[in-house]
Amino acid sequence: MRKVCVVITARPSYSRIKSALYAMKDHPNLDLQIVVTSSALLEKYGEAVKVMERDGFAISDKIFSVIEGENRISAVKTTAVGMMELASVFYRTKPDVVVTIADRYETIATAIAASYMNIPLVHIQGGEVTGNIDEKVRHAITKLADIHLVSNEHARERVIKMGEDPEKVIVTGCPSIDLVSEMLCDYRLDFDPIIKYGGSGLTTFGAKNYYIVIQHPVTTEDNQSMHQITETLYAMKQMGKPTYWIWPNVDAGSDGTSKGIRVFREREKPENVWFFKNIPSNDFLKMLYNCNAIIGNSSVAIRECSYMGVPAVNIGTRQHGRDRSDNVIDVNYSRDEIAGALQSFQRKGRPKKSLLYGDGKAGEKIADIIANVELSYQKTLFY
Repeated sequence: MRKVCVVITARPSYSRIKSALYAMKDHPNLDLQIVVTSSALLEKYGEAVKVMERDGFAISDKIFSVIEGENRISAVKTTAVGMMELASVFYRTKPDVVVTIADRYETIATAIAASYMNIPLVHIQGGEVTGNIDEKVRHAITKLADIHLVSNEHARERVIKMGEDPEKVIVTGCPSIDLVSEMLCDYRLDFDPIIKYGGSGLTTFGAKNYYIVIQHPVTTEDNQSMHQITETLYAMKQMGKPTYWIWPNVDAGSDGTSKGIRVFREREKPENVWFFKNIPSNDFLKMLYNCNAIIGNSSVAIRECSYMGVPAVNIGTRQHGRDRSDNVIDVNYSRDEIAGALQSFQRKGRPKKSLLYGDGKAGEKIADIIANVELSYQKTLFY
């Protein structure tokens, strides 16, 4: 039985790997270990670890690594603490293979710790292109990783161009699409998000004809994050429609984003906006499927919403260069451009469904590959 250790650092990382975790947990040739660290442990950011435990996963280790500050220095120190603590965990548990997910800044701690300890490393969702620090982290992990399980052919081509062995670069699709595929069996919004998940706002509007906003700070533009979030807040207030707003990730600039929200709420007292810290994936996907549109800069608008055919207004540079479908309109940090894009979707109607990021069967593919692939931590370049 092959011992596989999956390190989860944040709320979105869990949704990116959840279906594969179930498949690995049930696989007869895999012994699954789950290590949870960084913001996935913090109540301030939704405490995703509790969702994981409710979903039936046993957590092998918890590493509290986040350094307060939500700025560039704290990001460096959080990564350093994570790397040191993960080295101790890997030394104690001796996994046969380690899995790291996507491109959040903390994930490079997993990649460095595993690589320096000669543990084969699997990277999920490499080869994609975006703005932000994620671009550097993702490609750096590619060079540290030994097995690359990518979302589509475009990503595979990019990883191979970076000198990786084509036989070790495998298209599986994105595991988050698996969750969407399952949800579509029953996509009714059979609950009121405010009643079920609390949150904060001035009025308790019904769950109809609403928008969703998820806007994270851009780490390379962290000194502009307060202005950027304020433009979106004014755009949604002016639209006047019910809006469910999901709290941002912990990144450099999060303090400015959070401050912008707090100042706006106190000054403008918007009656049509309701704020949430965290909503479990299946209910969140139901909310997405039934919304008028999603606004912000989260990759969920590019990935999951393309599969569902949900209109997405992508703001700014955070997702710059990422492969996208016809469900996305790109705008700048401008309340007028945001409103214009939403009006455009109202005229055009709902976009068509896309299979750009997978067909809903990635989790099983990933588990089978990890169970059977030849493992090695030696690099052979294929330039």
